[in-house]
Amino acid sequence: MEDELFYKIALSLVPGIGGVLARNLLAYTGGAGQVFNESYSSLVKIPGIGEVNARRIKNNGIFNKVEKELKFIDKYNIDVMFYTDKVYPRRLKPCPDAPIILYSKGNLNLDEQRVISIVGTRNATEYGKSICDQLIQELSVRNYQVLIVSGLAYGIDIYAHKTALKYNIPTAGVVGHGLDIVYPSLHAETARKMISNGGLVTDFPSGTKIEPQNFIRRNRVIAGLADATIVIESAEKGGALITAEIASSYNRDVFAFPGKVDEPYSRGCNRLIRSHGANLIQGIDDLEYFMGWESSQKENAVQSALFVDLTPEEDRVVQMLKEEGDLFIDQISSNMKMPGSKISAMLLNMEFKNLLIALPGKMYRLRQQ
Repeated sequence: MEDELFYKIALSLVPGIGGVLARNLLAYTGGAGQVFNESYSSLVKIPGIGEVNARRIKNNGIFNKVEKELKFIDKYNIDVMFYTDKVYPRRLKPCPDAPIILYSKGNLNLDEQRVISIVGTRNATEYGKSICDQLIQELSVRNYQVLIVSGLAYGIDIYAHKTALKYNIPTAGVVGHGLDIVYPSLHAETARKMISNGGLVTDFPSGTKIEPQNFIRRNRVIAGLADATIVIESAEKGGALITAEIASSYNRDVFAFPGKVDEPYSRGCNRLIRSHGANLIQGIDDLEYFMGWESSQKENAVQSALFVDLTPEEDRVVQMLKEEGDLFIDQISSNMKMPGSKISAMLLNMEFKNLLIALPGKMYRLRQQ
């Protein structure tokens, strides 16, 4: 098991091998260890690899970095989630550019029943803070099992984390560096509090330098972990809009709170709404409506005996959703070993039977009876 983790980390550290190529290598070789045991000539033939990347993989110099990372992981009790592991976040996994590995620290459930990303300007106004506080308070009052995800940055991000802690809602901070530091350092105390009710997540190893492009890269994780991304205040340009665009590309819902037409930090939200890049929301009621949520206080355990008119395939889907929770259509297709077109028709029929709820991003939930 230790050797397996060694090679998983090694694969994530090979220069030039991002998530897409790493998954390609895994598909052709069968596992992280096998990637490094493949001959140079075999690696060259794998689509997208070529001679340069093959030489990088065969360069054992990277193994020293792996040893160092393993010591850091062991010393600071870091959790590691590799793309092929069952613990890898199910919402992030279908994203085409999902990272091959994630590091986390804390008490995190990235597969919480509902996950919402909240992002916004670094220059949050009292208006934005008020909106953020009211939304998160209502999530708490209505007793939703929800995880709040943001980027631990100045402004709306850190306010979302602090407000989640205030109302005892778990919150995850996705950072653009390794877990050996907290950036900005002013947020170290909040990060420490998050460890007991949420935590920190990154796809960067320890020792990573603070570089602007890393924070753009981490935005895909913020978007991919969530059912929906909510933008609270944004200028016409900024990281929040990048995150919203990425979320939209993943077929996830994007929401934005409107603001005054002459307010600089509402222009981004207003433009998103005007260009149909986000749905306009004014509070929790709108979020519930668009997401098709029902109060968790009204939910009861599903009884499969209630489903009396099921085909064998439909019964398998019901059992799968009972055991694993909400699933994307491609996950159902893969588990059932059936083509997407046939699965799509079957799921639609199950909706007509009032068995399933179709969620944003082609995710399906068993309807509570």
